[in-house]
Amino acid sequence: MTAIDWFSLLHPVLIILFVYPVVGATIRLGILARERRLKINPLPPSVGVEHAEHGRWVATGVVVAVLVALLYSFLSKFLNPSTPFDGGAPRLALLLLVSAGTLGSLLALWRVKKPWLRASFALLTWAGILGLGSQGEIWRLSDNPLSGAFWSSHYWAGVSLVGLLLFATAAKQDILRSLRMRRLHVTAGVLSAVLLAVLGITGTRDLLEIPLSWQKPVIYGCNFEARTCPAPPPASAKPPA
Repeated sequence: MTAIDWFSLLHPVLIILFVYPVVGATIRLGILARERRLKINPLPPSVGVEHAEHGRWVATGVVVAVLVALLYSFLSKFLNPSTPFDGGAPRLALLLLVSAGTLGSLLALWRVKKPWLRASFALLTWAGILGLGSQGEIWRLSDNPLSGAFWSSHYWAGVSLVGLLLFATAAKQDILRSLRMRRLHVTAGVLSAVLLAVLGITGTRDLLEIPLSWQKPVIYGCNFEARTCPAPPPASAKPPA
């Protein structure tokens, strides 16, 4: 495996080793916070605070993992000599700059307190993800919501999850104060859990379809619709010893 092949593993490694364990803790703390609010279980107020902090870490981990996956797509196409990269090095530099700006917006979301600033930085972060994901180098099964492939797309499930997590992070104070926002938060949380399950399935499927860098010329020469590949050239006969 080359360096770019190892880099391709960073996205699933971050999700498996960091995001999913923290998601489990976040869900558990959310259930305990609800039990405390309904006076089912006498728990300290810190339960709700820990739930919110864990949720913020989940949002951050998912955004970072998505940025890593997008950067891998750009770098792998840029470093592949057999396929020209549109725009060359200047466009790659611009994409890297947008990625840095997206990460900066996420970090600003951690710091700001005013609701309009939190909403602004959450939208900027999501817009950065969507802008980077709209590039031609990013693999998407379909962009048509009326097709079945759209609903089984790992990309669209991922950016939808990012939007839900950023909403929860930005609306933290409103969720604490408003019953309607809490109900909306619970609905978004259930949908996020469903999307995480979908991402686990589609991500495993897509990993099987990503060849190593040195295998790509052969793999991409196959006919994916007919599920056929060109026959290998006949092996040359070795001279007798």
